Amino acid sequence: MSLVVNLYYTGQNGSAKKFVNEMEKAGIAQRIRDEKGNERYDYFQSLNDAETILLIDSWRDQAALDAHHASPMMDELAALREKYDLHMKVERYVTDEQGMPAGDQKFIRK
Repeated sequence: MSLVVNLYYTGQNGSAKKFVNEMEKAGIAQRIRDEKGNERYDYFQSLNDAETILLIDSWRDQAALDAHHASPMMDELAALREKYDLHMKVERYVTDEQGMPAGDQKFIRK
């Protein structure tokens, strides 16, 4: 099982992009990627909404995510979110242990 968390960071005047740039430049994003149990930590920008950045964040299990939330890095993240006045929308998913059904697989071009 994996937990996938989609975080949509929305700001004004390019602040979400500036937040991502600082996360990367300061090494915070890489430190999160290096945490035990982190499976993915990638940012994306919408083609339809230049003020929103999507973070796809994936963890091995709830214990790994809980350890991340208890880490000192969360204070750094919170400070940057405040600095750039970002608002968030969160979606949370659990991976399907059964895999993709054969009926759905026929629509995937590999």
